[in-house]
Amino acid sequence: MVTRRTVLNALGGGVLATAGLTAALHGNAPFGEALRHVLGVAGPVPAVKRAVVRVDRVRSHHRGRDVDLLTMVPPGVPTRDLPMAILLHGRFGTARTAAIGGMSEVLVGAVSRRQVPPFGFVAVDGGDHYWHENVPGDDPMGMLLEEVPRWLAERGFGAPFACVGVSMGGFGALLYGRRRHERREPVKAIAAISPALITTWAEMSTRNAFRGPEQWASLDPLKNLDKLGDAPIGVWTGDRDRFIEGTRKFIASTRLAVASVTPGGHDDAFYRKIVADVIRFLGKRVPR
Repeated sequence: MVTRRTVLNALGGGVLATAGLTAALHGNAPFGEALRHVLGVAGPVPAVKRAVVRVDRVRSHHRGRDVDLLTMVPPGVPTRDLPMAILLHGRFGTARTAAIGGMSEVLVGAVSRRQVPPFGFVAVDGGDHYWHENVPGDDPMGMLLEEVPRWLAERGFGAPFACVGVSMGGFGALLYGRRRHERREPVKAIAAISPALITTWAEMSTRNAFRGPEQWASLDPLKNLDKLGDAPIGVWTGDRDRFIEGTRKFIASTRLAVASVTPGGHDDAFYRKIVADVIRFLGKRVPR
């Protein structure tokens, strides 16, 4: 029989390393049960809760096709009228790959610890054309503005209060914020993570995302700073990011709520370093 003294002696003698302690806590052996009793843990240690993720296939008339609609919300919170932030994927991405850097886990942890009020994310398939109608009949921005709010309302969620984008999605988030400002329906926050702000037409033209330099110039956030509105904007980028030149120009030319340039590249390792800060930025602006 494992006694309290046995457990304390084992701990005091350094028998259990961190990994062994974790295994013992989660195990069902007598030693694990005694250890949980000594440490004041009643019963098995509960598993970490996960975000509630749902993917629906919906018809987008603005895009002229069926798309995935993904919602991601913290567990155990009322979802009726829950504020939602639009999450825009990068080039070659989809709704299913839009969440980066452990975003779902960070959101769940921040809400459960009451560091931020409850909110969720919604992502949709947007194609590769920088979230605008480059191809006639395929208008992802129209989908975001007109269809996403309706799809959310049909599922009982609140209207989008913010927009977050990664890489190409960062460009799209800034454009979305501009469009909401032009409609006199401003968002509460815009978060651009490693935004793909390209400084030359020679480089942008290789992406086949704009019909010509004039269309690009009319939509590029760098060339339309006065049209972004007054919504708080946060920008996070790595100092080795492939789009650092354009992002530095944007930061230098714009009054931002957050302007973060820290060590890192254009990859998930960098995103994991900054995603908690992004969640806090959004959490401060969740509608009450």
